Amino acid sequence: MDEWILDVIRRAGYAGIVFLMVLENAIPMIPSEVILPFAGFLVSDGDLDLAGVIAASSLGSSAGATGWYMVGRRWGQNGVQSFVSRHGKWLLLDLEDVKRAESWFSRHKRRATFLGRLVPGVRSLISVPAGVTGMPAPQFLACTIAGSTLWNGALVGAGYLLAGAYYRAAEAVGPIGTVVFAGVFVTLLIRFIRRQQAS
Repeated sequence: MDEWILDVIRRAGYAGIVFLMVLENAIPMIPSEVILPFAGFLVSDGDLDLAGVIAASSLGSSAGATGWYMVGRRWGQNGVQSFVSRHGKWLLLDLEDVKRAESWFSRHKRRATFLGRLVPGVRSLISVPAGVTGMPAPQFLACTIAGSTLWNGALVGAGYLLAGAYYRAAEAVGPIGTVVFAGVFVTLLIRFIRRQQAS
């Protein structure tokens, strides 16, 4: 997984980062916590510009979040929940994921769109209740861009600052990373099969 992410970013540059961040928002299977530190590593090598990486990642995050916002606005709460109940397994989502985001939005009201971008497990879907409740698009975009830029900047910065330690550790932990990724893949596969059997 890590080599694939690095390869996409190396080959496509800023466009690759935009693509990965849109994908991360559409399918929360590849978290930004994996993508953006790698981009930070490449910044440390001089391959990319720090401001450009943060801008590209925030553009991708905001575009992906806007997709969920439009889904919520067009389908409404019942439509979204019905879709996830029937087809969420293809996106590795379940109804509890959507309800968690709705509950978070309900507790924090409009601030949730900004704050939700900083909370793993909520950030990808917080845009759905924003769309469902009819949050004005300019307000939604302002909160989403601000939250995404803060979160992405922190992850890219961490990757940039820790690049030296990463490269020194890569040879030692590389085999361990492969085992961990295999374990995550198997877990996701089992989860997918169980959902198919249950449907």
